[in-house]
Amino acid sequence: MADLSVTFAGVHFTNPIVLASGIMGITANSLIHVAHKGKLGGVTTKSIWLTPHQGHKNPVMLGTEHYFINAVGVPDAGIEKAKEELRIYKENKSVPLIANVIASSETDYGMITEAITELEPDLIEVNISCPNIEDEFGKPLACSRVKAAEVTKICKSKTHIPVVIKMSPNVENPVEIAQACEDAGADGLCCFNTFGPGMLIDLESRMPILANKVGGVSGPGIKPLVLKMVNDIYKAVKIPIIGTGGVLTGKDALEMMMCGATLVGVGTMIYYYDIQGFVDMAIEMNDWLDEHNIKNITEIIGALNR
Repeated sequence: MADLSVTFAGVHFTNPIVLASGIMGITANSLIHVAHKGKLGGVTTKSIWLTPHQGHKNPVMLGTEHYFINAVGVPDAGIEKAKEELRIYKENKSVPLIANVIASSETDYGMITEAITELEPDLIEVNISCPNIEDEFGKPLACSRVKAAEVTKICKSKTHIPVVIKMSPNVENPVEIAQACEDAGADGLCCFNTFGPGMLIDLESRMPILANKVGGVSGPGIKPLVLKMVNDIYKAVKIPIIGTGGVLTGKDALEMMMCGATLVGVGTMIYYYDIQGFVDMAIEMNDWLDEHNIKNITEIIGALNR
């Protein structure tokens, strides 16, 4: 069998498939369960705030065979509850933990990064790109090269743990912002958060389906867009990438890696195939590598550009 292990910012993963943020919550039991049953390389928490954040009212999500839309609004019980749960996870840890954090200001990003560092996660993923809380906080900081760099510098100054910046696809020039984050000290990039915001209409009521009216778009329909942008960013930076968006199968994940991703974040896939989908992905990746006589999956990272 091929070796599926990769190293990202100095952290070893037995395979490149990681649970994306926002899918299984932050409870220790849910993270332990999905890591074990899905045979994952790593898990990412949902976004953690300094203080409790309510999120949006239902209905907050809808899926079709082509796309998924959500306006959950990043609900969370706050850092103190997160500490309780993640301590339990660490006591039963089987795979690396990526702690995703979010805030409403540059200062708060520094504070939440410092607070989560106490738990010693393997990586800290900084969410500056959620598209469905603009009504509360305005345009995501990831939409500004200057602000994205400022947050990166602040977070890096508050921790010794590798910092990964979660980027937005909803910008004119994602490469420019990626380079700004790299120059500011980022150890890696997560490409990307959801697209949008988008909207769906109920014809009978003539109203938006989501209570929030708009939400972030994910699912299989966005994969071609993500692949292109990941490839563009890979060619422009030297830091590693977590490629996220539209990955449902092992072959999808291999495409993402060929475009330059070292890790592949997977979330919406659970809606279509449940946790077993993670296992099937790894099997499909291994079978393809064996068929092509590739001994180590790292050989295909960025292969599109060689």
